[in-house]
Amino acid sequence: MTVEVRTDDPDRRFTAGAVLATEPAERGPLTVESVKWHSGTLLLRIAGVEDRQAAEAIRNTMLVVEVADLPELDDDSFYDHQLVGLTVQLVDGTVVGTVSGVRHDAAELLVVRRPGTHDLLVPFVTAIVPTVDLAAGHLVLTPPEGLLEL
Repeated sequence: MTVEVRTDDPDRRFTAGAVLATEPAERGPLTVESVKWHSGTLLLRIAGVEDRQAAEAIRNTMLVVEVADLPELDDDSFYDHQLVGLTVQLVDGTVVGTVSGVRHDAAELLVVRRPGTHDLLVPFVTAIVPTVDLAAGHLVLTPPEGLLEL
């Protein structure tokens, strides 16, 4: 099975014998039998998945790690689940929207849901997002000219 990797430490998460929780939960847990990288793609052999039909049954299953099992991060690093739901506001306190997701494309992008208009993609860099206050439930956005009009 191929895996779209969304962790910064796949060699630690995906090892033979690892038991992986799933979303939706009823598709798991899944046990990794073997791991191989091929041309930049992670390939897993999962116990009990012996044919194409069994593989199709778990297609598009999210492999998840329990929050309690996550290692502590540096002060300026965040897990996606910590950012989703935060209120996005400008320095003056004006609310722009709410973080609804994090994309990991060429760069990390916050997906900001704005009422009455389309979502905004914000590069998650210190120059544009100088403050993330998890305790207060918000982050501060200092957008470059034109970003909010996109």
